[in-house]
Amino acid sequence: MQQLYYRRKDNGYHHDRIPLRIVRTEAELSPMEKAYLRAVERGDYASVRQALQEAEIYFKININCVDSLGRTALLIAIENENLEIIELLLSSNVYVGDALLHAIRKEVVGAVDLLLNHKKTSKEKQVPPILLDKQLSYFTPDITPIILAAHTNNYEIIKMLLQKGVSVPQPHGVRCNCPECSSNSDVDSLRHSRSRLNLYWALASPSLIALSSEDPFIAAFHLSWELKELSKMEIEFKSEYEELSQQCKMFAKDLLDQTRSSRELEIVLNFKDNVTPLNNESSNDLARLKLAIKYYQKEFVAQPNCQQLLASRWYGEFPSWRKRHWFMKLLTCIFIGLLFPFFSLCYLVAPRSRLGLFIRKPFIKFICHTTSYLTFLFLLLLTSQHMVCTDPSIMGPWPTIVEWMILPWVLGFVWTEIKQIWTDGLQDYINDWWNFMDFVMNSLYLATISLKIVAIYQYNETQQRETWDMLHPTLMAEALFAIANIFSSLRLIALFTSNAHLGPLQISLGRMLLDILKFLFIFCLVLFAFANGLNQLYFYYKNPNSVFTTFFKTLQSLFWSVFGLVSLNGTSVIPQHKFTEFVGATMFGTYNVISLVVLLNMLIAMMNNSYQQIFDHADIEWKFARTKLWMSYFEEGGTLPSPFNIIPSPKSICYLIRWIRKHLCKRTVSKRRENDAAAERQRSEIMRTNNQYQDLMRHLIKRYVAAMIRDAKKEEGLTEENFKELKQDISSFRYDVLGLMKGNDSVLPGEKFRDGCSKWGPTHRGLNNAPAPPAGQERRKVNLHNGALVHENSNPRRLPDVRQVLPSCGSIEGDLQERENGNNEG
Repeated sequence: MQQLYYRRKDNGYHHDRIPLRIVRTEAELSPMEKAYLRAVERGDYASVRQALQEAEIYFKININCVDSLGRTALLIAIENENLEIIELLLSSNVYVGDALLHAIRKEVVGAVDLLLNHKKTSKEKQVPPILLDKQLSYFTPDITPIILAAHTNNYEIIKMLLQKGVSVPQPHGVRCNCPECSSNSDVDSLRHSRSRLNLYWALASPSLIALSSEDPFIAAFHLSWELKELSKMEIEFKSEYEELSQQCKMFAKDLLDQTRSSRELEIVLNFKDNVTPLNNESSNDLARLKLAIKYYQKEFVAQPNCQQLLASRWYGEFPSWRKRHWFMKLLTCIFIGLLFPFFSLCYLVAPRSRLGLFIRKPFIKFICHTTSYLTFLFLLLLTSQHMVCTDPSIMGPWPTIVEWMILPWVLGFVWTEIKQIWTDGLQDYINDWWNFMDFVMNSLYLATISLKIVAIYQYNETQQRETWDMLHPTLMAEALFAIANIFSSLRLIALFTSNAHLGPLQISLGRMLLDILKFLFIFCLVLFAFANGLNQLYFYYKNPNSVFTTFFKTLQSLFWSVFGLVSLNGTSVIPQHKFTEFVGATMFGTYNVISLVVLLNMLIAMMNNSYQQIFDHADIEWKFARTKLWMSYFEEGGTLPSPFNIIPSPKSICYLIRWIRKHLCKRTVSKRRENDAAAERQRSEIMRTNNQYQDLMRHLIKRYVAAMIRDAKKEEGLTEENFKELKQDISSFRYDVLGLMKGNDSVLPGEKFRDGCSKWGPTHRGLNNAPAPPAGQERRKVNLHNGALVHENSNPRRLPDVRQVLPSCGSIEGDLQERENGNNEG
C-alpha cells in the first residue's frame, strides 16, 4: 500500500513538470579544446604554448575554437589583460577578427599596441563559422577602432590610432537629402540614426578633440552648437545629444582652466581664426569670448579666469572698486553721472584728450548711458503728470516743451539701433530679446510722432473731445505714447543684470514669461471652447443682464471671470427655463474649475520649475548675462549716450572722409606700396600670433591630460574588476613558478617586457596610463642557472623559496605531480 502511494505521488509529480531542452544547439568542444581555453583563462603560459605546438604538429585542436560565450582564446586573454599569452597567440597566427575592438573596449593599452603592430600572414587557420557571421558580432558595422576608442575617451589608445593615420566619416546633417543618406534611411532608419549618434559620440570625445583639432576651442564650440540643434530635431535621442553637447561645453571650460596667467588668458580670448591681413581691427577685442557668447557657451564664459580678466578691464580706472564702501561707490556713480553732459561735450570736441579717453572706459560709459536713460524716464514722468497743460479740445495740439526735450532722446535711440544692426548684422540683432523690445519701443515713439504731425497739419479747429472720431490721429498718438512709456520703464530691468542679487531674478523673470506664453496657448483653447458653447446656449435670450449674448462679449466675460469679476447671475435667463440655466451654470462652473484649479496651478508649477532651474545654476546664468552686458560696452563705437550721439563729431567726419577717399579716389603707386608694406607687416604679425597660440594650445592640452589623470586617480577605487585582475595575476604567477620548479628551460614569461609593460605591472586604463619607455630600451632577459634568476650584465642572485613567496597557493609538489599525470594521460 505504501509503495503504491509513493508511486502514485511520483507519477503526479513528474506529470506537472515541464520538459526543458536546448533548442538552439551549438558545436561542442573537445576535452583538449576545453583544457586549452581553460589554460588561457588561468594564464598558464606553458600549457598554452604546449597546446599551440601540438596543434601545429598534430592538428588535434582548433586554436580558434570558441567557448559557450562566443569567446576565442585571444578574446579571453584580452579580457584577462594577459599580454604574454596575447603575444603568444598572435605569433601562432590565431584568428584576430574583432580582437582590436575588444581590446579597445576593455582599454588594454598593451593589447592594442600588440594588435596594431601585428602583421597578418597568408597562412589561414580553421575559423569557426560563428566568428565569420557579422550578425553575431559584438559590434555594429559602423563601429570602427577610432570611433570605439573615442567612445571610451582613452587618450593613449586614440593617440596610437591617430599615429596610424585613421580617419572618421564626415557626419551629414539631419536634413541632408544626398543619395547616400536617402538610401540608408530608406533601408533602415533606426540603423541610420544610431550610426549618426555613434559618430557624434566619437567626435564629442575630449581626447579626440584635443589630439586632432588645431583649435580645440573652436571645434568644441561648433560641435556643441550642432549637437544642441540635433537634440531639437532628433527627439528620440534628445537626452543623448544634450549630454554630448554639455560634454563639449565642459571640455572647453576645463581646457580654459589650465591657463596660469593673464597673458595666456588674453592670448586665448583675443585669438581670431578668420583674421585677414587687411583687417584693421584691434587685436585686443576678445574675439574668442564673443564667439563663446554667440554659441551660448555659458560654462566657458562664466569660468573664474575669464570673469577675473573681464572684471579687471571693466573697472580699469578703479582697480580697487570692489574694496570700497557701498556709500563711496554710490557717491562716485552720482558724481560721474551728473557730469555726463560735460564728458560728452569734451569727447565731441577732443576725442583723444584725457577726458575724451576717460569716457571711453567701459565702466564710465555704462554710468553715463544709465544716467542718460534715467533722465529720459524722468522726462516721461513729467509728461505723464502734465506739468505743462494744453487745451484738451484742440484736435491738433503742438508738442509741449517737455515733449520737445524727449524728441532728441528718441532720435538718439533710433540711431543707436541702426548702428547696432549695421555692426552686428540682422541675424545677431534679432537673436537678442532686448533688441526686439527696443525695436517695439522705438517704433511706437516714431508712430506717435508721425500721428502728431498728421493731426497738426490736418486738424486745426477746436472741438469737444467727446465728439472726436474713434480713430482720430491725436487719440491714437496718445494711446501709442502710453504703451511706449510702459516699454521704456520696463527696459530698465535690463540694467539689473549688473547686480549679483537682482541679476538672477531678472533672468528668472524672462524664463517665466516664456512659460506664460506656453500656458496662454492652452488657456486660449479652453477659453475658445467654452465661449463657443455658452454663446450657442444663450444666443436666443436677449437679456440685458446676460454676459453671454455675443461671442466677443462671452470671451471677455470668461476672461474676467478668472479674476472673480463676473457674477453667477449672468447664467440666469428671464423665462423660467431651469434646464437651460442648469446647463449654463454647469458649463460656467466647469470652465472655472479647469481654468483656476487645473491650468492656473499648472502655470504656477511651470514658473516654479523655471525659477528652480535658474536658481540651481544662478552663478553661471548671471555671469553669462552680465558678460553680455559688459561686452556691449567694450565695443569701440557707441561711446556717447543719447541725445549726444546724434551730433556729428569731428571724429565721425574724419571717418567719413577716409571712407570716401578709400572707395572713390584712385590710389597712387606710392600709396599702393605703402599699403602692400603694411599688409606684409600684418601677415607676419598674424603668423607670429598663430605660432604663439599653437604653442600655448600644446601646453594647455598637456596640462589638461595631466589634470584628468590626477582626477581619475582620485576617483578610482577598489572594484570587483580589480580583484579579478589580481586573482588572474596570482594565477599566472603560480603557473609560471610551477613551470620554473619543473625545470622548464624556457624564458620566464612574467619577466618579459614589451614596451616596458609587465604582466604584474600596474593596469593601464584610460587617462591613468603611464607613458611607455622608448622602444629601444633594453629588455631584461631571464635564464635559469642553478635555481637562480640571472639577468644580462648582472650577477646571479638566488631565487627566494617558493613556499615563502606563495604560502597560500597550495602544495606546489602536488600541482607538479597533477600536471605530469595530466601530460601522461594526454
